[in-house]
Amino acid sequence: MEEAHAGICGAHQSGTKLCDRIKRMGYYWPTMVQDCMDYAKKCDACQFHGNFIHQPPEVLHPTVASWPFEDWGLDVVGPLPNKSSAGHLYILAGTDYFSKWTEAVPLREVKKENVVDFVRTQIIYRYGVPRYIITDNGKPFFNNFMDALIEKFKFAQHKSSMYNAPANGLAEAFNKTLCNLLKKMVSKSKRDWHERLGEAL
Repeated sequence: MEEAHAGICGAHQSGTKLCDRIKRMGYYWPTMVQDCMDYAKKCDACQFHGNFIHQPPEVLHPTVASWPFEDWGLDVVGPLPNKSSAGHLYILAGTDYFSKWTEAVPLREVKKENVVDFVRTQIIYRYGVPRYIITDNGKPFFNNFMDALIEKFKFAQHKSSMYNAPANGLAEAFNKTLCNLLKKMVSKSKRDWHERLGEAL
């Protein structure tokens, strides 16, 4: 249970997901479901970093994408409370709306050159030219460097208000998930998060 929950490939899943994972690993015992539930409830990292839901659920409004890597949501996470040992304070993440595939890189500072380089190398060169990308209207996302990239590759950029995070909901939801997972995976010093980013993805 410890290895499946918090080991090298563990993701600190809930009790039922932990039970399913152990079954897929080929193990079974009669009290396995209750044991997994109890183990997940006693995990310090899960209890310390667990979500507190203060609002009632709402109806979801999905963004419809027709094919993989057609639409991407870009967002910056940070500044993070703990600077990494390499000096990184931010994470730039792009999430595909169709497959929910994500690319992310750690950054020391959010510059327009970094954002344009990320879009070009991590998205366009790997997955092809998207139909459009959704970003907030911050300066790193709206500038002459980005305009030149859009003109060169002929895709569109849609704005979402910085004060209305649900407008780019997929990217915001991923940011929350990534931060919660990194909190559970980092060492005691919390300065190795840039090394654990690929593992978290």
